[in-house]
Amino acid sequence: MNNLILLILCFIAGMLLHRLKRMPDNAPATLNSFIIHVSLPALTLLYIHPLKLSNDVLLVGLMAWLVFGLSAGFFWLIGRWLKLPRATVGALILVGGLGNTSFFGLPMVEAFYGKEALTTAIIADQLGSFFALSILGITVAGIYSSGRPSTAEILKRIALFPPFIALLIALLLIPVDYADWFTVLLKRLGDTLAPLALLSVGLQLRFGHIAGNGRNLALGLLFKLVLAPLAIYMLYVQLLGAQGQAIQVTLFEAAMPPMITAAIVASEHDLDPMLANLMVAVGLLVSFATLGGWWLLLAHV
Repeated sequence: MNNLILLILCFIAGMLLHRLKRMPDNAPATLNSFIIHVSLPALTLLYIHPLKLSNDVLLVGLMAWLVFGLSAGFFWLIGRWLKLPRATVGALILVGGLGNTSFFGLPMVEAFYGKEALTTAIIADQLGSFFALSILGITVAGIYSSGRPSTAEILKRIALFPPFIALLIALLLIPVDYADWFTVLLKRLGDTLAPLALLSVGLQLRFGHIAGNGRNLALGLLFKLVLAPLAIYMLYVQLLGAQGQAIQVTLFEAAMPPMITAAIVASEHDLDPMLANLMVAVGLLVSFATLGGWWLLLAHV
């Protein structure tokens, strides 16, 4: 509950600071840069380190990759059908395909399933969502950005993406014990991600623009909050017959609202930043109702 209150307060603070003109125009870009280069790599180094790789871990981590693949196909078709601009299609794929499985997902999993479920949630987040963001997300951002970079340039962006570098280092360091001071340092730096990200979204949000983005916003949230988790439910439970709390938590994470970091990447690549930020903000609000519905459904898994 404290984490949720923090998210809400930082979000409101961002909107107020913008309205009162107490922050410079480039404040969101500065905050986003800090998140990408410091906060997110610190969290990756912290949470990947204690993981024990197994078949179950790989299955849980695969969820986010499947959701992103479904997002790419779904919004590519929607874009052709509705003749949407490339930047809008890119934003929908990127933000609609990646869930807020970390600083919103983790407290929600703890609230609904207890602390013992956090291990599964962290796997779904780190090996799933953030790994997919580092590779698939950056690739889509490059393809749909105005520059149309070459394959070599996209691979370079992936290789130089700070969270991806941190992920590779974290995997290599799994056998190495962290010093206590280093663990504390990573936690302190990682703790900055949630408040700064919500502050950034609040600074950029303009609720007055919902009317002009209503259709695309509705399509993005319909996919992320309903269709994507439904597809994973049909695959994991109905087709594969998977059961147990780990599967419940994995499906619950699949139903999380759009990832804030994905919106930040979309903004940095000029992929319809207004729509990307609206999906994050409105998605957070709507997901309180949709997640409750998914929790009731998954209780029978």
